[in-house]
Amino acid sequence: MSTTDLQAYRGSLLHFLADPAFSDNAHAWHEDGLLIVADGKVRAAGDYATLHATLPAGTMVHDYSGKLLMPGFIDTHIHYPQTDIIASPSAGLLPWLETYTFPAERSFEHPEHAAGVAEFFLDELLRCGTTTAMVYCTVHPQSVDAFFTASEARGLRMVAGKVLMDRNCPEFLRDTAESGARDTEALINRWHNHGRSQYAITPRFAPTSTPEQLHLAGELARAYPDTYIQTHVSENEAECAWVRELFPQSRSYIDVYDSYGMLRPRAMYGHCIWLDDADRRRMAETGAAAAICPTSNLFLGSGLFDFERADQAGMLVALATDVGGGTSFSMLQTMNEAYKVARLKGSHLPALRMFYLATLGAARAMQLEGTIGNFAPGAEADFIVVDPQATPLLQRRSRSVASLEEQLFALALLGDDRAIAATYSGGRQVHVRT
Repeated sequence: MSTTDLQAYRGSLLHFLADPAFSDNAHAWHEDGLLIVADGKVRAAGDYATLHATLPAGTMVHDYSGKLLMPGFIDTHIHYPQTDIIASPSAGLLPWLETYTFPAERSFEHPEHAAGVAEFFLDELLRCGTTTAMVYCTVHPQSVDAFFTASEARGLRMVAGKVLMDRNCPEFLRDTAESGARDTEALINRWHNHGRSQYAITPRFAPTSTPEQLHLAGELARAYPDTYIQTHVSENEAECAWVRELFPQSRSYIDVYDSYGMLRPRAMYGHCIWLDDADRRRMAETGAAAAICPTSNLFLGSGLFDFERADQAGMLVALATDVGGGTSFSMLQTMNEAYKVARLKGSHLPALRMFYLATLGAARAMQLEGTIGNFAPGAEADFIVVDPQATPLLQRRSRSVASLEEQLFALALLGDDRAIAATYSGGRQVHVRT
């Protein structure tokens, strides 16, 4: 291998090997570390003193001393068509959908509008250090085409899908059970596993899909078992009551999806606030995962996710921004609010756990461990450079940190997009802070 095929990056290295909540040896930390990348993948990660001697003469070493190198953040639930309605006031989830979301999504019938929003959305993710996301498009197939065209131009690993919605929504956003399934299958064949793109079968949420549409979505999930499923569940008490009226035969909201075969690995359920213990056990035994959306849940007054009960049940969990109900693209800001949600529910989220949930934990929830989420040899080289001196306050606080936990906690509570000095995807720099 020639030296031009190798890139090396020096800095403090952090990545995860297990969930810190359940393992005493969950992370690897090299205060003076070296990350070696070849052909867009991780070749090695460890101590600088050890690994530097293995580099061929002339290999360029990018020096990020004083900064942290860690895997790129993974956002497991976000809506790109809601970029322009972030921070829109409303009395709650259902009025917010009617007043802002549905009118905004109408414009995505125009491919040029969808393309423009996709470009801005992806730039914003990369500016915040997010290299992979599970993304909701609109009911329009062209919104999916626009998104994947933009993400593939940047070489990103992204999961996305066309929303399925055939009732309880404006006519201008309504498909049918048959047309939604037909469009979804065509998009799967066009985009799933094309480059680094992967497809998600995407019923918006149970109230906006008829039983016929959910049945066909479940059939697609069985026909294409390596696709993803993404939808919402148990976000808001009024929404849960609505689901009980629409699906009286189901034991619970999550049971609606279960009855159509949509609880399985690679199924990501946004929110999961108002689950009961039977729901949590069922998610754990099927391998379905929860995307925790603290900024959105606080903004819309939906409720507080119960980390302790989720852990007791063995559920797969990850963090998510849920823009535009969520109020920031930044996973650091999302950690900030997740910490407070946990405290209000009587539990404590250490910083190491929060960073795990935004990296390897999310990769595990997506069944992508070994592909993204840490610096295991052969993993795709998606990583970020985090600057603990990014703002005057962070700089001052970082002078007195006494441990890695304290440094990460300061970044989670005080950091935002300004703390991301650079973002790399597949070994290629796709953002640098100016």
